[in-house]
Amino acid sequence: MRRGAVLASLLAVAPAPGAAFYFPGVAPTSYRTGDNVTLNVNHLTPADSQSDPKLRSVFSFDYYHPPFHFCKPDGGPEYIRESLGSILFGDRIQTSPFHLRMGVNETCKSLCDAQTFTGRDAVFVNSRIYQGYDLNWLIDGLPAAQQLTEEGTDTPFYSPGFSLGEVDGENPQFNNHYDIWIDYHEASPGAYRVVGVLVDPFSLQDSRNLGEGRAECGAISSPVVLDENDDSVVTFTYSVMWRLSPTPFATRWDKYLHVYDPKIHWFSLVNSAVIVVFLIGMVSTILVRTLRKDIARYNRLDQLALDDFGENGAVEDGVQDDSGWKLVHGDVFRPPKNPLLLAVLLGNGSQLFMMVGLTIAFALLGFLSPSNRGALGTVVIIFYTLFGFVGGYVSSRIYKFFHGEAWKLCFFYTPVALPSIIFAIFFLLNLFVWGRGASGAVPFTTMLIMVIIWFIISVPLSLAGSWIGFKQPVIETPVRTNQIPRQIPPSGSHLRPIPSMALAGVLPFGAIFVELYFIMNSIWFSKIYYMFGFLFICYGLMIATSAAVTVLMIYFLLLAENYHWQWRSFFTAGASAFYVFLSALLYWAKDITFLSWTSGVVYLGYSALLSLLFFIVTGTIGFFASWLFTMRIYKSIKVD
Repeated sequence: MRRGAVLASLLAVAPAPGAAFYFPGVAPTSYRTGDNVTLNVNHLTPADSQSDPKLRSVFSFDYYHPPFHFCKPDGGPEYIRESLGSILFGDRIQTSPFHLRMGVNETCKSLCDAQTFTGRDAVFVNSRIYQGYDLNWLIDGLPAAQQLTEEGTDTPFYSPGFSLGEVDGENPQFNNHYDIWIDYHEASPGAYRVVGVLVDPFSLQDSRNLGEGRAECGAISSPVVLDENDDSVVTFTYSVMWRLSPTPFATRWDKYLHVYDPKIHWFSLVNSAVIVVFLIGMVSTILVRTLRKDIARYNRLDQLALDDFGENGAVEDGVQDDSGWKLVHGDVFRPPKNPLLLAVLLGNGSQLFMMVGLTIAFALLGFLSPSNRGALGTVVIIFYTLFGFVGGYVSSRIYKFFHGEAWKLCFFYTPVALPSIIFAIFFLLNLFVWGRGASGAVPFTTMLIMVIIWFIISVPLSLAGSWIGFKQPVIETPVRTNQIPRQIPPSGSHLRPIPSMALAGVLPFGAIFVELYFIMNSIWFSKIYYMFGFLFICYGLMIATSAAVTVLMIYFLLLAENYHWQWRSFFTAGASAFYVFLSALLYWAKDITFLSWTSGVVYLGYSALLSLLFFIVTGTIGFFASWLFTMRIYKSIKVD
């Protein structure tokens, strides 16, 4: 990774004093007439189009990838320093040969000498045109966009990126001319700021370079079609038009942040809220009415038994005819099988839970503006690293509650096991990306820095948390555990693991499936996701749904005299991850048509990784909800 990336990662999340939502590097820049305005280029990304909204690849390519033959600046392009999150998300920002001067219109400028495309290059470029690749430029931090109109509402909006070429019938036309429309706002007399960038690409076969930056542009009627059997000569040209705009700098991103059909978001929230209210109503009914009656009956039977024992010296038959969940009071807090594994999963789940919640909260408050590229990814890494302390503390406390003895293994596995699995999957998938020569491949030095951050910061924090948690007194259970386990009677089909998990898992998924769709769109189609208000509410609804449905299923499990609730609660709530992965498969069937098997491997790999993390987070929510529930109800009964 380039020097200073770690420093840039830390600076990316530090707000600039005196600017509410501006960060270092994205504060307003004012220009005078004739001042140079930098145009930087980023990677080429696969995208959809309104005529064919299908994704055909998951690989992005460097702008200066040799087969594209894009013009380079004198002395070669230089990389622009990026944050760690920006690199992980595939950004590869470099300088360009474009010369833009504030307020100065220019027509048909030449970028460089004519470029020769061999037949092999033509095959590569034409394939990228068929796959709908977009070019991505940055001018004063704003992405160069194309203006689209949403179907149904006819609402115009800016969509970042513009097409590499167009497919006219069977012939792919390569765009070699760019009309750049730049909106600028007068912040003060003589001081101007860039507030919008649009690019109209064209394919002009007959363009000629006249030297000294001048060119003669060809006619639109004669497009560039790269010959796959012979060499093709292409001249790259551009024009620049400046337009005075009333849009102030503070709201220049509004035209980029388009909500696709907000009615769907509101419908999803209302639907999820109804589910949550229904579940919480059922759980409240159990806790307030059913459990109160159960507790009163159990305590009344205990009192009758004591009275009879005092009068007759023995308990009459039938007086303590207990049934249901009280019968397993001597086994309900018996340590589960594989307590070490469960404790480690719960510690990592708590770490992920805190990371996701705080990241969404920061994004909701505006601290992770899309103008600060890579801030979201950087903050995720920083929060995950810092919350290693929480993971270690929780795993140690839970393992001690389970009366575990291999505490050294608990200390070791908590910060190492899950991150190692995640890193191994990420490294394997990165090899596929690297093998395709795509720019999305994370550099080896970047991965090395991530490992160093992990071992230097996250692991020591986790060990400190584990040590503090281990030194805390053990959490006392409200009832004693019998030495001999009680036999578990056969349960009904609805309480068996697979049916119960399948039924319970669909409800938390229902709370987030709409936002999950838009998140997947933003990831795979390189769109801007900023609807963190909806996401924050959906996250809260998912927590409430996971907790409520798991408590409900555990109550029915205890009624059936089955006291193995620890792993069951984790898997019951975590089962929603199966539906997350299933939705990824349906998304593939509906919105994706991959033309190579490597794209499918990368897509499935990252979908499985996302589902695994979702499983751990929701499973942790379900366990702790059930744990608090069982502690509360068994604390309410009298047991000798």
